[in-house]
Amino acid sequence: MSPSRIRPLLLAAALVGWSNRVAPKLPPRWQVPVHAVLGGLLVASTDAPLGLRPPASGCGVRLGLGVACAVSVAVATSTAVPAVRRSMTLREVPASAVGWLLVRIPIGTVWPEEAAFRAALGTLAARSFGPKWGRILQATAFGLSHVADARGADETVLGTAVVTGVVGWAFGGLYDRSGSIAAPMLVHLSINEVAAVAALAVKRQGLIVSSPI
Repeated sequence: MSPSRIRPLLLAAALVGWSNRVAPKLPPRWQVPVHAVLGGLLVASTDAPLGLRPPASGCGVRLGLGVACAVSVAVATSTAVPAVRRSMTLREVPASAVGWLLVRIPIGTVWPEEAAFRAALGTLAARSFGPKWGRILQATAFGLSHVADARGADETVLGTAVVTGVVGWAFGGLYDRSGSIAAPMLVHLSINEVAAVAALAVKRQGLIVSSPI
């Protein structure tokens, strides 16, 4: 195997290992800054294009907002499903809702994951394996990187890996089509933020209902 193909494979393995073995053990106060800085370093080390300047940025924002609106409606609507509501009721949420919504999700999750998987890994993989197989590699790594999250939430590991892998494939498509990391970031952000707000609302409603009058 050529050295050019070994590098993206090693990066994919490193990201999966980091996400499942190292990241969960980081002290909570260090998780956001460490992940944010790591995402930036990976982008810089791979010379991955972020597309945050015109005209790519404009295309990315337009595409991202369009898809984000549709996805947000779908996620919000899903809270009407009893099984989804029960899952949200059982979900542990951070003590600080504001910190979760304004810091942890955008800076500690969305930015580092899009920078690491779509930009850094996606760029290296596409250069070595071509657009199709490159996107498959980054999507596979993205799915496998959520194994620890699935176990921690007592969810099906295979189901979680498959679903997040498909999402990673879709995010990669947004990045490739727009030429800007802004597109998948906006969609990723909308999914996580709407899901978080819905979980907080369902948890709050459950507390109100269960509280004595």
